[in-house]
Amino acid sequence: MPTRLPFVNSLQQRVVPSILSNLRLSKVNRFSTSAKCPFGLRPKRVSSSGSPVLLEASRAAALQRRQLPARTGALAYKKGMTAVFRETGERIPCTVLQLDRVQVTAVKDRALHGYWAVQVGLGWRNPKNVTRPLLGHYETCGVAPKKTLCEFRVQDQEGLLQPGTTIKADHFHVGQYVDVRAISKGKGFAGGMKRHGFSGQPASHGNSLTHRAMGSAGQSQGGGSRVLPGKRMAGRMGGQQHTIQNLKVLDIQPSLGIVVVSGCVTGPKGCVVKLQDAIKKPTMINETPQAQLQ
Repeated sequence: MPTRLPFVNSLQQRVVPSILSNLRLSKVNRFSTSAKCPFGLRPKRVSSSGSPVLLEASRAAALQRRQLPARTGALAYKKGMTAVFRETGERIPCTVLQLDRVQVTAVKDRALHGYWAVQVGLGWRNPKNVTRPLLGHYETCGVAPKKTLCEFRVQDQEGLLQPGTTIKADHFHVGQYVDVRAISKGKGFAGGMKRHGFSGQPASHGNSLTHRAMGSAGQSQGGGSRVLPGKRMAGRMGGQQHTIQNLKVLDIQPSLGIVVVSGCVTGPKGCVVKLQDAIKKPTMINETPQAQLQ
């Protein structure tokens, strides 16, 4: 009798060629829901459905909807709050920010790093307190050691600046809107009433020493006998980055590096603040970034 092939081998002979042919076709007609090199140097995410239309809920569509400023931002110190008065007598509270030796220390290219960005340094630091690799980085761009470094994302290559360029207060203009980011004041471990604004429990009628207590943390058997994720409870308060959008620039003083913005800014006096053009307001500047900086 002729020898019978095992079941596994016969199955492989029938199934494997079809799978290989499908893979060859999928490589040709494969559709990706991600933009070209959207997350740095990571590979593109392939659509499992094979739809030729970009899905609105995909990460690539969200990346296309994301707005980035055309120009780089600047770092500044928060000096405090004051107020200005209009001709009508209206009082406007404002915050005074000061730029101190803000210079460009590096640029990030999309071809090399996967995104466009400008690295900016603020202040001055004693060279003996800086590591040698970082000293070499500062020497390459021709600037003194900085106290703080920060990156600002930009839309394209037009927003990049040459390393060593100084950013002054006239980088911003009176009347434009900026987004301000800073680290909020750290409050330490706080209870539910202070951290989340809970009203507390009754002050009388049998309440014993639980006036400011949080109370129940969830259900029993009906809720799975667990604390649901995201439950507002006592914990560490503050010490996180907070962004305030659409603050109007009221005044600038290039000689002193002063930028006055309307409203309040997160953080204590002396904290480092990140300033950049508002993404939800039209840009009032028609000139190139290189022409604005001296």
